[in-house]
Amino acid sequence: MSLEVALKHRLGDFVLDVAFATKGRVTALFGPSGAGKSRIIASVAGLMRPRQGRIVVGGRVLTETPRLFVPPEARRLAVVFQDSRLFPHMSVDDNLKFGWRRAAVKADAASIAHMIDLLGLEGLLHRYPRDLSGGEKARVALGRALLASPEMLLLDEPLASLDAARRDEILPYLERLARETALPMLYVSHQVDEVARLADEIVVIENGRVRLQGPVFELLADVDAPVGVPPLGAVLDAIIEEHQADGLTRLSFNGGVLFVPSLFRPDGAQVRVRLRAEDLMLAIEEPRAISANNVLSCSIAAIMPAGDHVDVQLRCGATRLVSRITGASAARLKLASGQPVYAVVKAVTVAREG
Repeated sequence: MSLEVALKHRLGDFVLDVAFATKGRVTALFGPSGAGKSRIIASVAGLMRPRQGRIVVGGRVLTETPRLFVPPEARRLAVVFQDSRLFPHMSVDDNLKFGWRRAAVKADAASIAHMIDLLGLEGLLHRYPRDLSGGEKARVALGRALLASPEMLLLDEPLASLDAARRDEILPYLERLARETALPMLYVSHQVDEVARLADEIVVIENGRVRLQGPVFELLADVDAPVGVPPLGAVLDAIIEEHQADGLTRLSFNGGVLFVPSLFRPDGAQVRVRLRAEDLMLAIEEPRAISANNVLSCSIAAIMPAGDHVDVQLRCGATRLVSRITGASAARLKLASGQPVYAVVKAVTVAREG
């Protein structure tokens, strides 16, 4: 579903002036706290009326100042906030039913059961918010939003109030949600690892302006990205080609193959893979007799200083990778743009299946 946003709004000394359009299944608004991301979400949801603006979701104009402003309850958009905002006097089951009762198109019993299974809520239905962990509250808030049958899900830093353990608990549920539903999402975050795992497209917001926009696969492997966007080694989609007898699964991507510990997914399934820049070693000759399972043939596209290190952007077929090595190593290898090299991959993370 398409989303078009053009906003101008002033709050004290802060000026929000953004314009972007996206058709990504999961679009991330990424940037530091105070950049204006939550105000964009509030404007799309109809919780804030911009002084000037045009917002279009799926071809339907929701805001066009000064003549049109569709009220929040008529927008068919669901918002999940970082504090979950569950009703404390209601059980989990009643919180979920609150969203269902307000849906323009009500989910049937099978769809409700699937959502409960999708978010792992079976054992929580008779509990109250006071008896839930932060991760459990986040899952219930997601379920309540889904049962409102929205056309788009707006997530305003839903994991920001959770510690690292609770974030790790909830992220797989968000990944399943992204994989198993066709529901478009606008996801606000300032955590690059969340964006890498979930998003298809990124809109970088800085000081109330759009600084950069593009596919997650390109922006997170871009050594020229803004300071607030630390490059990863790579974010890429791969296809499961074969489950081998040696306990490894062979993945193919647009640039080569990768081997990972056995995945419990069928041949032909798509997975999202992340490589950390620090986990990509470089060699100017093809390494032999080494323990690493993955060695990729690449060429150097760019070299960017990063303090005591350098970020080396690589081309591996049509895929961009980034290797972060010490400046001393780069000097010793006499690296230069256009030079062929081999990337030795120390670790591969399968971030999202599907």
